[in-house]
Amino acid sequence: MTPAPEACSFCRIARGEEPALLVLEEAAFVAFLDRRPLFPGHCLLVPRQHVETLTELPAALAGPLVAAMQLLTRAVEEAVAAEGSFLAVNNRVSQSVPHLHVHVVPRRRGDGLHGFFWPRRPYPDSRTAREVQTAIRIALGRLGSA
Repeated sequence: MTPAPEACSFCRIARGEEPALLVLEEAAFVAFLDRRPLFPGHCLLVPRQHVETLTELPAALAGPLVAAMQLLTRAVEEAVAAEGSFLAVNNRVSQSVPHLHVHVVPRRRGDGLHGFFWPRRPYPDSRTAREVQTAIRIALGRLGSA
């Protein structure tokens, strides 16, 4: 069962009611560091509007979502000196929060990410997480977003 927007943790983050290390804040979307990243810089991009899956995303938000994905991907790669990235969207299965979210994961050759076994690790401390947050926000600023 889908939670109401009032109970959805991603909606609460988008409204500023729940803490998160935000890296991107736009009218229609926010992005923040994943609390248990695959690699430092792993972000989640979510629409502010409560939408459970990609198939339920209003068509008017599809283009802006892709533009935000492109911008965030470039910023994450720049911020953590990644060689590339992996983007993923789960629809219901493996979707830990029933709110559309795009994983933007920085990648490097030989990083150990194979198939669908993804060992997730929390940041070692809040200082490290905030340093990654700051680096991504600086990269976004250079790339033209606030």
